[in-house]
Amino acid sequence: MDARSVLAHGVGGRQDLPLSLTQLVVAAAITLVITFLALGVLWREPRLDASGTAGRPVPAPLTRIVDAPATRWVLRGLGLLLAGWFCVGLLGGPDTPDNPTAGVLYVLVWVGLVPASLLLGPVWRAVSPLRTVHLVAVGLLRRDPEAGLRALPSAVGLWPAAVGLFAFVWLELAAPERATLPVIGAWLVGYTIFLLAGAALYGANWFARADPFEVYSALIGRLAPVGRTADGTLVWRNPLDGIAGLRPQPGLVAVVTILLGSTMFDSLSNAPGWLRFGQESGLPAVVTGTGGLIVVIGAVALAYLAATRGAARLGGSAARAAGGVEPVAPGRVPGELAHSIVPIAVGYLIAHYYSLLILEGQRTIALLSDPLGTGADWLGTAGWEPRTGLITPDGVAALQITVIILGHLLGTLLAHDRALHLFPRLRAVTGQLPLLALMVAYTVAGLLLLYAG
Repeated sequence: MDARSVLAHGVGGRQDLPLSLTQLVVAAAITLVITFLALGVLWREPRLDASGTAGRPVPAPLTRIVDAPATRWVLRGLGLLLAGWFCVGLLGGPDTPDNPTAGVLYVLVWVGLVPASLLLGPVWRAVSPLRTVHLVAVGLLRRDPEAGLRALPSAVGLWPAAVGLFAFVWLELAAPERATLPVIGAWLVGYTIFLLAGAALYGANWFARADPFEVYSALIGRLAPVGRTADGTLVWRNPLDGIAGLRPQPGLVAVVTILLGSTMFDSLSNAPGWLRFGQESGLPAVVTGTGGLIVVIGAVALAYLAATRGAARLGGSAARAAGGVEPVAPGRVPGELAHSIVPIAVGYLIAHYYSLLILEGQRTIALLSDPLGTGADWLGTAGWEPRTGLITPDGVAALQITVIILGHLLGTLLAHDRALHLFPRLRAVTGQLPLLALMVAYTVAGLLLLYAG
């Protein structure tokens, strides 16, 4: 089974929608411009909390349950159990389309983490099997899990996660035979060695810096209605306060642009023009796929860096501080505004993978009842047939368009609020003009790719 080939990009065409492609693109661009102008008039002071202290504490009884050691070990045990079940199919199942391994990795984990993290926060950290293996190992050795053989340099930031994230999207989108057990198994062996060796060297904090699934879940989880303040208090919060609390660190820009660029490339790779190019070029699919992935991610990153550097030049080199105004280096602006890309990336992920999660997710759960391919029904789900009530051509298309535009609107709002922190108020709106151009360009590109697929 190739998880990318199963109705992953919506059902049916978009030509039956009430608006043509040209009308839709123009309407989306006008919506962004109007939103930008309205924010400039009505939103004149920073309103979002970037300090990580906002939120209403969750009632104490619920907090005690969530933070209880027993709860944490139940979640860790569940993660280990699910990983073990996954390995049954990976190591002992037949390498056929009815093996659930590819569906679990590409659908239930990669795509399923999006709604799970949006609702519950950084769920992968709670269930990560490799975190649990490391915790048990250092417990047996009577060592502090946070202490490694050496300190993790702060300059490392999220760069290891960016490398791991690129490695995963390359596996998903460009690797040859990417849905086969040997390829998936080889990638997971490298992933396991990379994380456990790093944790042994640097301690448990390595996972938060290097695990692509944990960083991916944590970024999306900042948009969840429940989260934690800087001191660890569990709170109900405005999701925009949660994402506004994402602070700059090395590698953050790379992570968010890889997320956005890889999803854009996945749309492009299903467009007739790209498929024709791949057939006519005479190059191996892995070469065109890898090259296309790098080019699209690079284009997304260059556009973002150009827009944010332009914002720094137009907005001036002043930032709002508690005691007045202090300079902010132009090179810091891309990191300061990286949080505004997260809702855009989430919008693309939902638009692109919604149908895949609903249809192939159900099929994968059914296949998990027989991971060895012997005709067993261990979970009682083998007879499940995918229900398609949530999948209609018009419904999927409307959802895709809505979440893409909504993601860009939220990105515009987040960038505006952060610009009021970074630049003097009279110059903040001017400084956002390159960002507005970027949002319009991303929106137009996203809609064009949506229709092209």
